Amino acid sequence: MDHKQTCIPKADRAPQHQKAVEVSLGAASDAGVAGVMHLAVQGDDAAQCNLGIMHLEGRGVVRSDEEAAQWFRKAAEQGHAEAQCNLAVLFLDGCGVVKSDTEAVRWFRKAADQGHVNAQFNLGNMLERGHGVVKSDTEAVRWYKKAANQGDSGAQFDLGRMLENGRGVTQSYTEAIHWYSKAAEQGEADAQCNLGVMHLEGRCVAQSDAMAARWFQKAADRGHADAQCNLGIMHLEGRGVAQSDAMAARWFRKAADQGHTKADLLSAGLEA
Repeated sequence: MDHKQTCIPKADRAPQHQKAVEVSLGAASDAGVAGVMHLAVQGDDAAQCNLGIMHLEGRGVVRSDEEAAQWFRKAAEQGHAEAQCNLAVLFLDGCGVVKSDTEAVRWFRKAADQGHVNAQFNLGNMLERGHGVVKSDTEAVRWYKKAANQGDSGAQFDLGRMLENGRGVTQSYTEAIHWYSKAAEQGEADAQCNLGVMHLEGRCVAQSDAMAARWFQKAADRGHADAQCNLGIMHLEGRGVAQSDAMAARWFRKAADQGHTKADLLSAGLEA
């Protein structure tokens, strides 16, 4: 039976927004809910942001997106970066406020300009997609790079993706591998899958079936459907791992259960 499969899927996801709400009640929570509320009413921006988080999560107060939005706005208008980012997320999702991509971009930008890493990542997403702002791959790359340099794994993957495809930046497989590696080391499954593909194809790295299988395995273990399919192909062909129809079938089925069409076809072919 000819097991040769030449099509190895790679991750090229649509930009994903990273939720920005962060629990950081800090010293303001030492006096309890009443103390936070007192400080918030007095105009303390950190307390206002924290009270917004408490309303959003229903911790010690009634859960209310509307109340959360009001308190985030009060802090955001005072220049509190985390509150600005959180308010942007609420506008993005239409939670407690009328959904508005334009308002989301406005508040993400205010927070991003202050160095807020999640806001920088999300602003890059909005610019890449052209949601609430004129689409610009060049500007998206600029904000992804700022967030990537702060260690954000999602931004590192997206920057690598843009570099690999030459979108908004000069194409560079070497730089793409650099950023994929940083993201992969933090457990970013998309980056792990793409590193596997690059090792398999020998693009700016030494061709290595073993390294490809290693990265596919890491991503597959995290539930990444493309990587599960790829790992199945590696087992099917005995590339970088021991040849095993049983292991191939196992990984094809895992991917197929997530709706992966190619894996479903390969699984059916093994069962025939």
